[in-house]
Amino acid sequence: MFKKQSLILLFLSALFLSSGFKPALAVGDGVSVLNSLSASLGIGQDENEILEPDVAFQFGYEFKDNTVTAHWEIQPDHYVYRDKFKFTIKEGEGVTIGNVVYPKGDIKDDEFFGRIEVYHDKIDILIPLNNATDKTVLTKLKITYQGCAEKIGICYPPIHKTIEIKVAPGGAAVAATTTQSNSTDFVSEQDQYEQLLGSGTIWKIIIGFFLGGLALAFTACMYPMIPILSSIIVGQGKKVTTRGAFVMSLVYVESMAITFGLMGLLVSLISGSFNIQAYFQSPVVLIPFTLVFVALAFSMFGFFSLQLPASLQGRLSQLSNNQKGGHLIGVAIMGALSALIIGPCAGPIIIGALALAAKEGDMWLGFLSMFVLGNGLGLPLLIIGTTGGKFLPKAGSWMDIVKYVAGVVLLAIAILMLERVSFIPTVVVMMLWAALFIISGVYLGALEPIKEGAPGWRKLWKGLGVFVIIYGLVVMLGGLTGARNVQDPFHGSAIIGGGSGEGQLKHLTFKQIKSVNDLNAVLAQAKAAGKYVMLDYYADWCTYCKTYEDYVFTDPEVQALLNKYFIVIQADVTDNDEIDQALLAHTGVQAPPAILFYDKNDSKEKRRFRVVGVMDAEQFLERVQLVLK
Repeated sequence: MFKKQSLILLFLSALFLSSGFKPALAVGDGVSVLNSLSASLGIGQDENEILEPDVAFQFGYEFKDNTVTAHWEIQPDHYVYRDKFKFTIKEGEGVTIGNVVYPKGDIKDDEFFGRIEVYHDKIDILIPLNNATDKTVLTKLKITYQGCAEKIGICYPPIHKTIEIKVAPGGAAVAATTTQSNSTDFVSEQDQYEQLLGSGTIWKIIIGFFLGGLALAFTACMYPMIPILSSIIVGQGKKVTTRGAFVMSLVYVESMAITFGLMGLLVSLISGSFNIQAYFQSPVVLIPFTLVFVALAFSMFGFFSLQLPASLQGRLSQLSNNQKGGHLIGVAIMGALSALIIGPCAGPIIIGALALAAKEGDMWLGFLSMFVLGNGLGLPLLIIGTTGGKFLPKAGSWMDIVKYVAGVVLLAIAILMLERVSFIPTVVVMMLWAALFIISGVYLGALEPIKEGAPGWRKLWKGLGVFVIIYGLVVMLGGLTGARNVQDPFHGSAIIGGGSGEGQLKHLTFKQIKSVNDLNAVLAQAKAAGKYVMLDYYADWCTYCKTYEDYVFTDPEVQALLNKYFIVIQADVTDNDEIDQALLAHTGVQAPPAILFYDKNDSKEKRRFRVVGVMDAEQFLERVQLVLK
């Protein structure tokens, strides 16, 4: 009955608003209109009356020692969402928000949001403020919250309150009184970037995410972008100039940055867990693009020439008034595809930006943070592309050698993409790597005799070729005996210690889960057993996930600690289906790798210790020890 009443009220209010009836209603006015309508219809009276927002959630605050104590009196049968609180500095240069201290809430199985934390009755939230200047600053603090009427079955729109306070120089005194141990001061990498984005200070966002993108440029997942850009420039042959190399590099980088920016905007629009890169990691996408890179490589070797039909080239020339425009369109497309396909490793910077964009629904911040990050990531590419164009030989046999090297690198990228296809056996991938090394060694002249009087360069290439062939044989042997890492071809191999392939590595035993219900069931089980829970997100296309599998979760110390205190579970989100997306959204994770820890007492995530991005065994062990404090 209550749901029917709510539907009637919503329908009537929509009808009035669409007809132009009082379009500038405030939240309180809207509730008054709904109450009037329900009264005239004889419904929603007495205990079912919809309370004004300021009556349902009575707000007040105190300010002392640079700390705002925000207080709410919550009416019976009403509650406030824990994760809907937002605190923003609107005015006051140099003033920032410290670590907000929340009370313990109640766990509720919400019809729409699943298992969430809410507050009933009354709550106090401590908001410490820090003033980096040497004078008292007049500050406006915006407080946002949202709640629901449980019995009636409706939820209020977000409520905004702005308070004006004077913040003295220095930090809040509450920081010293609420700290119980060093672990409470710890903030995860993802939360650090969320806090930066949530500060709303544009220059901080630009500098922070640009530097973050610059750091991301030196991670292994981004290395393939260098040969892709280089091959584009080399492909221009004798026509390449420093200016031309710079323009092509700039177009490549900016198209990549815009793609990242659009990802942030899209996530903020849907306000949920969404990783567009995951959709580009399916075999349907990866295999065709692998073939494209193979074709490009063979074109570099001179087996055939790839070019657009003359008619299409003519149209592109007309659009740009010169033939270079057609090339730039192709460069831009390759830059966008590189952002989506080549670089799916989501580090803490990307995850922090996407997580807050989804949480706040702010399109501007979502686009800006990811666009700036893309430019930071692309700066080294811009430098390499421009200087490469300057120093590349313009004519002669050296140009052919450079093109051959670019072709080999393109084949390596094709194999890297195949590694993400789940149904292709590891041994096949390792054999492809071995073949690439051995054939490259043959082309370097490893098997050809050195004629008398041959120059020193000829001897150098032969020696390099022999080395490459030997390494290829090592990769082949490692792949046949269970290894799967071309950079460490005997890791996990039966050759080391005489085991049976990957069984030689003692892997951590995970309990596999799929859905939110699976997670809740494990949390209930762990609480009864008095154990913590560790949730590991995994995907076949996630390079860092495999690093954790082979180098972190095989570490004896890590295994001993986890097996003693934790129930370890894993969610494989390779398919990225609706169930996977629901679980990701429920836990606030954008993409793997991500590792979450849940407390043994209340089954809540210890969010500040969340792991995103890559870690070695020693770093991970330190994180787990912090969780246990």
